[in-house]
Amino acid sequence: MKFLARLRSRGKQRSKLFRYGWKITLVGLIAGAGLALLIFYGAWAASFDMKKVGAMPERNTVFDVDGKIYSRLAGSNRLRVSLDEVSPLFIDALLAREDTRFYQHPGVDWRGILRALVRDILSGSAKEGASSITQQLARNSLPLGGRNVSRKLLEAMVAFRIEHEFTKKQILELYVNRIYFGAGCYGVETASQAYFGKNASKLNLPEAALIAGLIRSPNRFSPLKNPEAAANERNAVLDRMVEVKKIPAAEAAQAKLAKVNAHPRRLLQIQENYAMDAVQRDLNLILTQDQIDNGGLFIYTTLDPNVQNTAQQALETQLTKIEHQGNFNHPLKANYHPPE
Repeated sequence: MKFLARLRSRGKQRSKLFRYGWKITLVGLIAGAGLALLIFYGAWAASFDMKKVGAMPERNTVFDVDGKIYSRLAGSNRLRVSLDEVSPLFIDALLAREDTRFYQHPGVDWRGILRALVRDILSGSAKEGASSITQQLARNSLPLGGRNVSRKLLEAMVAFRIEHEFTKKQILELYVNRIYFGAGCYGVETASQAYFGKNASKLNLPEAALIAGLIRSPNRFSPLKNPEAAANERNAVLDRMVEVKKIPAAEAAQAKLAKVNAHPRRLLQIQENYAMDAVQRDLNLILTQDQIDNGGLFIYTTLDPNVQNTAQQALETQLTKIEHQGNFNHPLKANYHPPE
């Protein structure tokens, strides 16, 4: 009897050991897989050059003989500004809309991701944003690939690197200068001038909320193309600002009464003429293509706009006369070579 009791006792011990053993093994496998993913995506994230996050091509500015801006060339349609040159109302609207815990998280807001997931499930649609400002900066600065799970994991690891390399203030400043706001505008300063004809430092509450609302869909919420949708998105931003206690409800209600009346200031157009061709040609002789494409250059010339316009009009007049001649044959290829 004692022998049988010992056998039963050993059997129970083996059963417990088996039960706990496979659980421990499973936990170990999951932990090992997680560690492997962490190492893999960490190494992948480490392969990106963080200097590219801070590099934002602006258009090169060409000045005429009087020191006035004549045109711009290359680069992106961006007017870079410091964070101190941006309205605090816009910063509040931006953080309320895109990343309320920006100053608390290390690059990825896991709490925000869970909150967005719950809201999406309750609403039955994927409307809530989940990427932090740092993650958005990562994917807008570096070629991280398509929109899939692998890309999101890489994006998170790159975001951690960005947080390690830059301060929160630097990250926010890079973001507001890099992000696209529609109508060919990169950065809040360019968007503010394009939509409201004023500097970003002068934005009032309804204007700031409207521009912040453009980030998720610049074309769909454009005040130039769809004022009603722009107003709805602006109001959603204002509601969010109230929710996170950035503004009182009464102030938001007052801002919602403002009409969406974009009165854009026409930004300096790019001159395309023989003079600018000559400027481009001279730049190619003294600078590399990367230096030109990176933008931000101030190029001082002896161009006289009045003389140039007169010469351009005279040339176009004569060309038009020649083209109207009956025996004029349009060449398939121009063989002109500029003198050295």
